[in-house]
Amino acid sequence: MTISPQFRTAFIYVLLSTLWIWFSDRALNAWVNSQATLSFLQSVKGALFVLATGVVLYWMIGRDLGRLKAINRTLRDGHQQSLRVLVSAMDIRHKETGDHSDRVMRMATGLARLAGVHGNALRDLELGALLHDIGKLALPDAVLVKPGKLDEEELALMRQHPQIGHDLLQQVDFLREAADIPYSHHERWDGSGYPQGLRGEAIPLAARIFSIVDVWDALISARVYKPAWPEAEVLDYLRDAAGTQLDPNLVALFLEHREEIIRLGDATGG
Repeated sequence: MTISPQFRTAFIYVLLSTLWIWFSDRALNAWVNSQATLSFLQSVKGALFVLATGVVLYWMIGRDLGRLKAINRTLRDGHQQSLRVLVSAMDIRHKETGDHSDRVMRMATGLARLAGVHGNALRDLELGALLHDIGKLALPDAVLVKPGKLDEEELALMRQHPQIGHDLLQQVDFLREAADIPYSHHERWDGSGYPQGLRGEAIPLAARIFSIVDVWDALISARVYKPAWPEAEVLDYLRDAAGTQLDPNLVALFLEHREEIIRLGDATGG
């Protein structure tokens, strides 16, 4: 027969409490003759019992919460490792350069911290950046890795991937709040983007942050359909895109801390 941790803890607590009450009552009755003194000491004993019980419960709850946090951390790390494997396979399939998805995730996370994003919002941004192109899993290779310009039909098919990515993430509880980037990173500051045509600050902050990093990485890296751009030309493009394609304030923040953010992208992913 297996005894559950809850039953074992409750049994020990009840046993120790009963023994304390039984022995302490008899000790006081044997040592104290005055009824007034006995009543006072009983009150003191009760207060000490409550205090000791509170301390023990505080310790037990803290221990259990620590175990739960460790288990959650292990689960979260396992989820992220699984997602990284999936994303690495996606990058290989898309013929992306190096660890593209992991690289832009690190850069977007760095820019997000500079923009004041923290806590759960930063965690969701990190996951969303890693999975930004998850919707492309549903697209054919003939479109994904076509070396030339897409025709209108192919372009329409390509523009379905944000909606597909959003719908996929909504099916996973811990990824639902991470859908802002996969869904909205092709929106434009001037409202001419897709799939929703959002404008300005109506575009989720996470998507606005990621878009800058994604544009940087797309232009500075060689792709099957284009060579890498010189850094000076990429910087000029970002400055020109501020206020039309990209959030101008975030572009300024990126340019101010460009070297720091690029170093994060160059670092080896954990």
